[in-house]
Amino acid sequence: MDRKALRTVLRARGVQDGHYYIEDVHESSPLPTDFLYLRRSTTAPGTWETGSYERGTWETITQHTGEEDACAHLLRLLTADD
Repeated sequence: MDRKALRTVLRARGVQDGHYYIEDVHESSPLPTDFLYLRRSTTAPGTWETGSYERGTWETITQHTGEEDACAHLLRLLTADD
């Protein structure tokens, strides 16, 4: 699954837009106070990261070698209680 497909799945599952940020696909403006995210790594070129954003701080949870793995991880984080 790529980022666009992930956005479609999240919407279908009823995950509220303000709960997540997906680089180049779903970027709220202004940014909510806190959310989970998926973006290209700012420290390791060619990798992806999933993490949390709280009060202006981006906190990486995991780095992934591919977009597909990062998408699957964010989906699990956002739908764990389903």
